[in-house]
Amino acid sequence: MRQEEKNKECLADLRVTDPRGDKKRIEDTKRGLFPDSSNWILEHENFQRWYNNDEARLLWIKGDPGKGKIMLLIAIIDELEKQLAHQGPSAALSYFFCKGTNKNLNNAAAVLKGLVYLLGDKYPSLVSHLRKRYDNGRSKLFKDANAFFTLSEMLEDMLRDASLSRAYIVIDALDECGMDLPRLLKFIVQSSSVSPRVKWIVSSRNRPDIEQQLKLDNSGMKLSLELTQNAEQVAHAVDAYINFKASKLWPLQDRNTLEENILATRRDQVREVMRRKSNGTFLWAAFVFVELQDVLVGEVLEVLEEIPSGLTELYDRMIEQIRHLKPRHREYCYRVLSTATLAYRPLHLLELQVLAGFQDGTTYLADLMRIVKMCGSFLTIQVDYVYLIYQSVKDYLSDKASSIIFPSGPTDVHHAIFSRSLETMSTLRRNIYGLHHFGPIGEVKTSKPDPLAAVRYSYVHWVDHFCQS
Repeated sequence: MRQEEKNKECLADLRVTDPRGDKKRIEDTKRGLFPDSSNWILEHENFQRWYNNDEARLLWIKGDPGKGKIMLLIAIIDELEKQLAHQGPSAALSYFFCKGTNKNLNNAAAVLKGLVYLLGDKYPSLVSHLRKRYDNGRSKLFKDANAFFTLSEMLEDMLRDASLSRAYIVIDALDECGMDLPRLLKFIVQSSSVSPRVKWIVSSRNRPDIEQQLKLDNSGMKLSLELTQNAEQVAHAVDAYINFKASKLWPLQDRNTLEENILATRRDQVREVMRRKSNGTFLWAAFVFVELQDVLVGEVLEVLEEIPSGLTELYDRMIEQIRHLKPRHREYCYRVLSTATLAYRPLHLLELQVLAGFQDGTTYLADLMRIVKMCGSFLTIQVDYVYLIYQSVKDYLSDKASSIIFPSGPTDVHHAIFSRSLETMSTLRRNIYGLHHFGPIGEVKTSKPDPLAAVRYSYVHWVDHFCQS
């Protein structure tokens, strides 16, 4: 087998996600990023010091939920990619977006896999540092009990490569990395303190344990979005976001001048109310604009005044709206929300149909999509997968709304998911794809429709739900 093919095999065994795809998904979820809401970070003195000073090698951006941390990091990644385009292959960039609601994205080993994979895929000459170990251990190397330590050594070797004059590593939402977070923080601190060629940017919520373990000193610094100066920048950025989104309300459709003047006045009124109630929180504004999409022009101010300030209060209102649905629809929403909250990764619609107990012939996928939409802005559908839209949503549903969506407790829902997983796995059979000629698995083409689409989650995670039931 040629070296190039072996390199591809190594990267394929390493891959759990492609961070570039995650970035695109995040941007799509947010309907694209508005530069005026995030580019201020590029001029901030702490970022400039981190970028220009070899002694400043670690920057921690911290802030409360909904303050736009992920948008800031995407703006930084985009800027670094522009800069690296002029520097050639001697400078490298890798990044990772932690996601607490996805088991493949919420642990330290997954973070390192994502960083190493992206470096290897973008800079093929660095794959040689993986092959030294991979050729002996193959894919087991990335899955055994020592995977974190193996991956950390691989990443260190890649970052020490003589061909690199500079490397940038960006990790978003460290607070959503559950398993082995202390090990990951220790690795980041050690790496940033040893090599002046490697610079790190990380973000998280305000967490004292993270601050303590990062041990910020002369080589590191923090940028708090709650400090007065920075909070003003965030507030201005939220205002810019509100201005932009309000300008997209009620697009021009052959209206006369009088009508357009009325709409312009109403947009200004929307901006004023939302600035007053947003409290400098992007997430609140984003949720509200989604709700305003289906509101009549004449009712918009009344609806805005009814919407409470604060994320928790907004989530309370969304739950209350679900409680006022028809009894059967309300029960359907609770089943979907409870299943999505306890799932270890985003679920395909066919998986959700099985695990939430809708596979009785009475609920079609089109109906299931309508039920997901009845759950309001808690959920979003992307390429037939259902996502809890933010970590703060999962936190809310698991805590304050727990007694509503888990009336008998989460254990009962775990048991239901476990039982339905066993039931759907009973449909598995030998050679389910109906292959006539057996060969390398990479040459197998997925059937349409895929007979494994509804069962794929179950045969991986049934045991996790069993342990929780």
